This record gives sequence, structure tokens and C-alpha cells, in this order.
Amino acid sequence: SSGINAEYGEAFEGYDSIESVHALKGLKYMLLCKIMLGAPEEVQSLLTGKMGLKYSGRGIDAMQAIADAGKKRDIAIFNQTISKYEAELQKDGVIESHLKALYDTLLEKNLVRIIEPYSRVQLSHVAETIALPYEVVERKLSQIILDKKFSGILDQRSGVLIVFDASEEDQTYTYALETISHMGKVVDALFKKAQKLS
Repeated sequence: SSGINAEYGEAFEGYDSIESVHALKGLKYMLLCKIMLGAPEEVQSLLTGKMGLKYSGRGIDAMQAIADAGKKRDIAIFNQTISKYEAELQKDGVIESHLKALYDTLLEKNLVRIIEPYSRVQLSHVAETIALPYEVVERKLSQIILDKKFSGILDQRSGVLIVFDASEEDQTYTYALETISHMGKVVDALFKKAQKLS
């Protein structure tokens, strides 16, 4: 969170003041924090001026490109950036793991944006629209539904996502749980009466 970002900022300033090779890593982590906190537009403002000139290079270019993809919420630009800057982004375990989380978030937001206007939509259409393999789209939509971030069901036989309105949510499960709870109370009460009789 912002406390972590402040710590990276302090680390960067400390390393920068002694001309340490670790300053670049501190700056990259600070930029990563901005991106992960949903403030990718702040990356450019951090890099304007002498800091941007002093540390310019492929590593910083990679972080700027990731910030741009995050700002545009564009999964295609994100994937292109990962491919283009593979060495700069994937050799650092911290950056790599956070980029996986950012990818998942971007994918989820893009899928929800695509399916929101529909009550029924072919998964092949969603996959084509987002330019990702059918299996990836199907797996992520299943996860989104299971995590209750979107209400609907996947009809895998026909390859269709059926979208529910939040108000249409089926209450059968809730009612069944309430009934079971009430039945449990009745059984407990009957048990207590039976114990008193014996």
C-alpha cells in the first residue's frame, strides 16, 4: 500500500544519494507500487525531470509501458509489453509475481466490461473480442463466477455464458439453508422433550 510505496521511495532516495546500483531497483519497485495501487498515471510524473533522465533505459521503459497498459486497461498492450521487455520484467521475481497479479486483474476487468451488456453471450465471441484463447477465457470466467465477482452460469455444452442480474439471483440455496437451520432447532427441541419424558 502507500506505506510500502513510501518505504521504496526512501530506499530509492538513500541509494540514489550514494550512487548505488540498487537505486534503479528501488525506483522500479516504487513505479510498480504506483501501477499496482491503480495509479499508473503517476508513473510518468515520477519520471519527469532529472530522475527520469538519470535512470532512463529499458528497465524504466518497461515499467512505463506496463503503466501505460494499466492506464488504458488494455490486456493486448500488456501482453505485448511483457513480450517486448521479457528480460527486464521476468528476471526480477518481485516484479514478475506482481505482474501476474496485475494481468489477472486486467483480464478480469476486461472480461467483465465485455460481458456486462449481455444477458447471453457466446464464449467464442468473448474470446475473439479480447483476442485470447477460448480456454483461457472460459477458465477465467469460471473463476470470476465462482468468486462471486459476476453473477451467471457457463453452459459449457453450448459455449454460452448466461448472465444474471444481481436482483435475479436465485434464493433457493439461501432458503434451503434457513429451512435446515429451522429443522435443526425443531429436532433439538423434540430431543429435549424426549429426554424429559424418559
